[in-house]
Amino acid sequence: MARHSHSEIWLFRQLFDQQSNTYTYLIADPETKAALLVDPVLEQVDRDLKLIHELGLKLQFCLETHIHADHITGTEALRAKTGCQGIVPEHAHAACADRYLQDGETITLGTIPIQAIATPGHTDSHNAYLVNGDRVLTGDALFIRGCGRTDFQSGDAGTLYDSVTQKLFTLSEEILVFPGHDYRGLTLSSIGEEKQWNPRFKGRDRNTFIEFMNALDLPNPQKIMEAVPANERCGQVITA
Repeated sequence: MARHSHSEIWLFRQLFDQQSNTYTYLIADPETKAALLVDPVLEQVDRDLKLIHELGLKLQFCLETHIHADHITGTEALRAKTGCQGIVPEHAHAACADRYLQDGETITLGTIPIQAIATPGHTDSHNAYLVNGDRVLTGDALFIRGCGRTDFQSGDAGTLYDSVTQKLFTLSEEILVFPGHDYRGLTLSSIGEEKQWNPRFKGRDRNTFIEFMNALDLPNPQKIMEAVPANERCGQVITA
């Protein structure tokens, strides 16, 4: 895939929330000052706004990979403070969103193309985002040496296997992988590296992957009862 001439100067930051082990990504075009956040976390809104202000940027979009179960999104708070748009994958259960991105659809941030890649399986509606043709934000579909769980929110192990092997692993092996979470201090990988070394997929066909995922028996995220309904409202928290 062709690299873009502006790729040397565009801005990319990987931010981390320790409580939920969530990566938020800030992407911006320094020439136009247009910026977006991918998977913002409610508790980190002040941190993110401070960085955006320091860099002289204007937040245009908050982009979700999916409806999260382990944290509440910062989209609604950021939308209220900046007037940015909230964008979610097509078919996501979020009537509050300003826009829904279909598989293959591209938004442009200044001169930076960001293409949605439908990668359901962790949840029934999930997008990865190919940024500038040289890195992919994989959300919870693909982690570094792992993948997201498939046992709630209409997740499906077979669907996730198809998404990773047919959509992500068919990208150029040089493309960098930036996941939605990490629990071991890892920050980035590549498509080629994950194809070779990811133990969830290496040496497993679709059926054995399904068997493995269905046998994990993981506890639910601590915030699932609070986070899912709040995220279906783009992060608006309703208190009794």
